[in-house]
Amino acid sequence: MRFPTGLRSLLDHGLIDEVVRPLMSGKEAQVYLVVSGGEHRVAKVYKEATHRSFKHRASYTEGRKSRNSRDQRAMAKRTRHGKAQEEAAWRSAEVDTIYRLQDAGVRVPTPYHFVDGVLVMELVQNEDGSPAPRLGEVHVGAERAHVIFDQLISEVVKMLCAGIVHGDLSDFNVLLDANGPVVIDFPQSIDAARNQSAREILIRDVNNLNQFLLGYGPTKRPLQHAAEMWAMYEKGELLPDTKLTGIYKASKARVDLQGLLKELEDDEADEMRRRAAES
Repeated sequence: MRFPTGLRSLLDHGLIDEVVRPLMSGKEAQVYLVVSGGEHRVAKVYKEATHRSFKHRASYTEGRKSRNSRDQRAMAKRTRHGKAQEEAAWRSAEVDTIYRLQDAGVRVPTPYHFVDGVLVMELVQNEDGSPAPRLGEVHVGAERAHVIFDQLISEVVKMLCAGIVHGDLSDFNVLLDANGPVVIDFPQSIDAARNQSAREILIRDVNNLNQFLLGYGPTKRPLQHAAEMWAMYEKGELLPDTKLTGIYKASKARVDLQGLLKELEDDEADEMRRRAAES
């Protein structure tokens, strides 16, 4: 079997005992079923930038920072070193995010190793030990779809409380094991506090979940969870166990610009009079 050189490196280091077979190939990585630590796991091999089909990458990498100020400057200037560091940061973004989300109680695969651009992590399994299917590949029925939807909304809330927006969430980036949904695929995750597109991307993620639910028939439930949770997040009111209603009403209060300008002018005039009196 032919496989990427990254896997060969892990074999040589004894971190992988055997490459069993390919599992899938996506727009950013190839995933293999491997034996590691005496059990079946998955190895995710990230593709080179020239072979990735993902577009609009800049809107996702906005806000990502390097711990090294020299590297950060090089990345900003787009030097050769900067591009290399940016590529390394892109590859490590997923494992960093998974550790953060795992600490936040989000159901994600357990990571084990990240070496030479290869992430080895838990194989999410069915009850029979086979790889768990993607949610979008199975029919779960309307009643269970509502339960899974609620579980996923709870996961999104916990992610946002941890400062993370998935960036590519849909029923095809969710695995379904015996205990419910497990969220996967985080290379496009963004920092909710530093990325100006965070609200827009969150809404798109949740809209994809809405479409999953609506695929099982019309629902009378309000589905404005994204706008609701973002409003609470901005106010510092969102908690990991917050139960959303799905109802959101945007504020209709209008800013009195003329009154605000008049107040600023009055303050400036008062300050000028105070200075004149002191001189």
